[in-house]
Amino acid sequence: MRSLITYAVSAVFAVSALCGAQSTAGIEALVHRRLSNHANDFTFSLSTPTPASYAAPNTTAKQNDEYTVSNAANGTIHISGNSPTALASGLRWYLTTYAHVDIYWFVGSRLHLAPQHLSPVNGTYHGSSIVPWRYHFNTVTFSYSAAFWTWDDWELELDWLALRGVNLPLAWNGYEKILIDVFREAGFSDAEIASFLSGPAFQAWNRFGNIQGSWGGDLPMSWVDGQFALAKQIVARMVELGMTPVLPAFTGFVPDMIGRHYPNASFVNGSQWSGFPLQHTNVTFLEPFDPLFTTLQTSFLDKQASAFGNVSSIYTLDQYNENNPYSGDLGYLRNVTSNTIASLKAADPNAIWMLQGWLFYSSATFWTNDRIEAYLGGVENSDMIILDLFSESQPQWQRTNSYYGKPWIWCELHDYGGNQGLYGQVENVTINPIEALANATSTMVGMGLTMEGQEGNEIMYDILLDQAWSSTPLNTATYFHDWVTARYHGPATLPAGLYSAWDSMRKTVYNNTQISIANAVTKSIFELAPNTTGLLNRTGHHPTTIQYDPAVLVQAWKSFYGAAAQEPSLWDNPAYTFDLTDITRQVMANAFYPLYTTFVTAANSSLNATYSPTQATKTGQQLLTLLSDLDALLTASGHPEHFNLAYWIAQARAWVSPSNTPATSNTSSSSIITQTADFYEYNARNQITLWGPTGEISDYASKPWAGLISSYYLPRWSMFVEYTLNSSTAANGGNAALSSSLLAFEEGWQTGIWGEAAGESYAMASGNELQRVVARVVGDWPGVFG
Repeated sequence: MRSLITYAVSAVFAVSALCGAQSTAGIEALVHRRLSNHANDFTFSLSTPTPASYAAPNTTAKQNDEYTVSNAANGTIHISGNSPTALASGLRWYLTTYAHVDIYWFVGSRLHLAPQHLSPVNGTYHGSSIVPWRYHFNTVTFSYSAAFWTWDDWELELDWLALRGVNLPLAWNGYEKILIDVFREAGFSDAEIASFLSGPAFQAWNRFGNIQGSWGGDLPMSWVDGQFALAKQIVARMVELGMTPVLPAFTGFVPDMIGRHYPNASFVNGSQWSGFPLQHTNVTFLEPFDPLFTTLQTSFLDKQASAFGNVSSIYTLDQYNENNPYSGDLGYLRNVTSNTIASLKAADPNAIWMLQGWLFYSSATFWTNDRIEAYLGGVENSDMIILDLFSESQPQWQRTNSYYGKPWIWCELHDYGGNQGLYGQVENVTINPIEALANATSTMVGMGLTMEGQEGNEIMYDILLDQAWSSTPLNTATYFHDWVTARYHGPATLPAGLYSAWDSMRKTVYNNTQISIANAVTKSIFELAPNTTGLLNRTGHHPTTIQYDPAVLVQAWKSFYGAAAQEPSLWDNPAYTFDLTDITRQVMANAFYPLYTTFVTAANSSLNATYSPTQATKTGQQLLTLLSDLDALLTASGHPEHFNLAYWIAQARAWVSPSNTPATSNTSSSSIITQTADFYEYNARNQITLWGPTGEISDYASKPWAGLISSYYLPRWSMFVEYTLNSSTAANGGNAALSSSLLAFEEGWQTGIWGEAAGESYAMASGNELQRVVARVVGDWPGVFG
């Protein structure tokens, strides 16, 4: 079956519609952006002739990317490669290996710290990818992490992707603008369209057909237009950097008034999703075998090509993400996919359908192997690529016989809802993809990242993308050592404590192998609605179970914290202050567990042997004090973009301005701006707390953020402590009065406005401030930090 890889790699080799053929211009521009002092110290060349214009897919296998790094006669570092992505990968190899600098999420670019004199290469280095495609993004990442990103955020993200060799990124921004134009052309009114689209923080699930409409207000056209303008910048930069953007397509989800406009059309209502009320779910689905489906598909893809250029023929299209088909009949399922691909081909004869394989895991009861085979069987192998979305924990390629011959990409999911606990499966993401690629029946053609939210644990994402350039599993000890060297660039010699701390975490925090217990980033129990039962030992992909000895993390923390005593300049190093905050946060989150257990036990009068009102009162106060101290730590981090609620809300509110929020005849411009900003803030607040109008998936996207702890989690736990000390609780943890009070508080919090809630401010705190706060917290909690 290895010959079937030919099908997989026949996807688009994108080139810039604006600049013509692939060139070195994109990587040269990246050097000017991030290494302006060394703009003349690197030279680049493409070793493979490239087409003069956009090249559509064909049956010729796409080559793996290759590069060489050598010393040029003129004294520059010369990087040659067979694609712009290969050039970027070669550049990063040099920068991390010789200059010990890199670019990071949240910390930002550290490339400008490269030494004034660049060391020559010791000989000539050759690098080659082991798979032709390196993929990035989950559809929901655009809501959990990137909902309110600006061009500055995207520019950093795209440079990060390019340097790590990603050549197949998802590109969802701007989708709503094109869809609205298609619906308007089809006869739908603006009111009907508005009732269908969801708010900024929930658009991913509207795109998936899980939800429809918005709570708290309608999606403003100013948002739609602003995202469309941003999308043009994003796609153009992707292409400039040699990437093939995976673009959206028309999925079939339509406003529920379709029957009024097209009474003879074939459409069905999808299944209810996650307990949402009917007006926000059971989304109407136009059957792909109805001629109208192809009409709308052609309209959508034509408009998209007009907007972005002829830059890709790979389209993301997920019809049944946590939304089961109308029928399980095998013929029906094949009919759906055969007509869907036909609609894509009608607009773009070279179209390739990309499918997230999540549905086969999440709805495994429905998706039996015969149904999967029938559904996939409606599409030729050469016309589909599947993302094996959760390969590190729940791979589906094995049970489906490599998706019955379809090319697929080995993906690391890792994080749900943008949760921020320290967690990883470092052995799984280095060994397993190599074994999958070597499997005799495998049609694997790529490796990629499909995290729901890209929050923290960055080393777990780096190592998988770097594994895509090594034919044998990376040595994790060596990898962590080298990663530390580049990350904390600055001192001539880094303190040994930095290396020992990360090596300890490599063996424990980042080496979770019991995936039957916990298979994704952990969630701290203080982020959940308080109860006397049901919080501990949660498993699955929202686990609260700590799979390592917390004392081991404390020892790693001591080594890491002690490094700054040896090298005080680390307090001015943003990578160090970020990681110190994150590790300290996790130590304190872990310490919350035994306090909670002690409190519940001491306050439970049914446990006569341990019942102690005095102990319960004392421990209850300790719970609340720990949360207050954690909030203070996160406030002082100096990294509000990752640790502060106020930053998230400020990002949301910043998406309004007088220029893109025009006044109506009845309302002043300033009033509309305020109303729109309030709506964006409501969206931002609701996603990370209630996640739905009345808490349909409450605390799914919880975050241990300054401001969120002080204004949301701490009040909830204060109520819990008070009610538990002063009223009876059922054996199952039920307390009707507490539940009612919690919901009333949670719903009231949703409509707060920027600046009102305690802790809703942020500033770029200095390393001295963080040093002071950490010292205070450590002094206050000697039992926690040893």
